[in-house]
Amino acid sequence: MTDVKRRTVLQGAGLVGGTVVAGGLLAACGSDDGSSTAQDDAMATGGAPAGTELGPTSDVPVGGGRVYESEKVLVAQPSEGEFKAFSSVCTHQGCAVSKIEGTTLTCPCHGSEFSTDGGKVLQGPATKALPERKIRVEGDTIFLA
Repeated sequence: MTDVKRRTVLQGAGLVGGTVVAGGLLAACGSDDGSSTAQDDAMATGGAPAGTELGPTSDVPVGGGRVYESEKVLVAQPSEGEFKAFSSVCTHQGCAVSKIEGTTLTCPCHGSEFSTDGGKVLQGPATKALPERKIRVEGDTIFLA
């Protein structure tokens, strides 16, 4: 009986020690000044690393948009040459906003609708706009910034 209890205690101590070491190693991966890189910021918001190529501008119709599923971003072109990007994660319950009809972005889960010109809510149940994502256009190519 004593051996079993001693073994259990030692195993528990080993787990706690391992957790402390792992936590220290993870903390060592961060910067000392509390700043983060653009890649850290993008990954923290559920997106792809900054600088990721999305595709050609010709893939985004004027007055409409395109969803880039793997990057969880949608890009709209409200007017010729004007590109705006938003998170494609619905602010209601986190479903993927995947339907684009003209200037309206629709979440298929509960029907929330958002504007391609600012990501603002047009129809609930969502009450918050889609978060804006930074992009840049270089020549005919769209990149996450």
